[in-house]
Amino acid sequence: MRFDVVTLFPEMIRSVMGYGVIGRAIERGLVELVTWNPRDYSRDRHGTVDDRPYGGGPGMVMKVEPLRDAIQAARAVSEPGPVIYLSPDGPTLDGGHVGSLAEQSRVILLCGRYEGIDERLIELEVDARLSIGDYVVSGGELPAMVVMDAVARLVPGVLGHAESAAQDAFAEGLLDWPHYTRPETVAGRGVPAVLTSGDHQAVARWRLQQALGRTQARRPDLLDRRGLDEQEQALLDAYRAEHGN
Repeated sequence: MRFDVVTLFPEMIRSVMGYGVIGRAIERGLVELVTWNPRDYSRDRHGTVDDRPYGGGPGMVMKVEPLRDAIQAARAVSEPGPVIYLSPDGPTLDGGHVGSLAEQSRVILLCGRYEGIDERLIELEVDARLSIGDYVVSGGELPAMVVMDAVARLVPGVLGHAESAAQDAFAEGLLDWPHYTRPETVAGRGVPAVLTSGDHQAVARWRLQQALGRTQARRPDLLDRRGLDEQEQALLDAYRAEHGN
């Protein structure tokens, strides 16, 4: 999987993405990360990439030419891939978007700054927009890193256990179940007995039931979209009866 990131802060991207699971994936060659700085494609000796907005108002707007040249340079060096602009006016990133992007062999991520990007650049070069939520951050770098982290986890071999990605929260449209580790008792609180029973089928049922119950309590909208089969509905009914909700 190759990520190309068009950003004014390449050091920020490379530094943060060099840690943890994704950093190891990059070291092992499972994920490739390339950054493109629009300042390198500026048309003047000052490295200008922004200018005042037409119509007036505060702040500056990123110019078309440096961004377009950077994107086209990125397009030219490898196989085709979609150009994604990280913007609050795009659809909110979810598991469906992550899965679709993971099917690509390459994605180009465009990070805006200042008051935004000249709309003509978006019309000319951008294939899709993505948001990470209904709020504004200082630039597209943090959203781009969220996208890369989520997508890279689905690349075969990136996670240490083959089932880890499949069991992640939202992989089945549900929140995650509770997790426990040693010691068996902490501050008088023990581990649910089913987890120490050695009965793998019972553990699987308990985990699914907990995931269903948590999702119903905390994110019922996810269940509304996902739907339940008969077994899942029975598990959820038993969970609600036990917990009084």
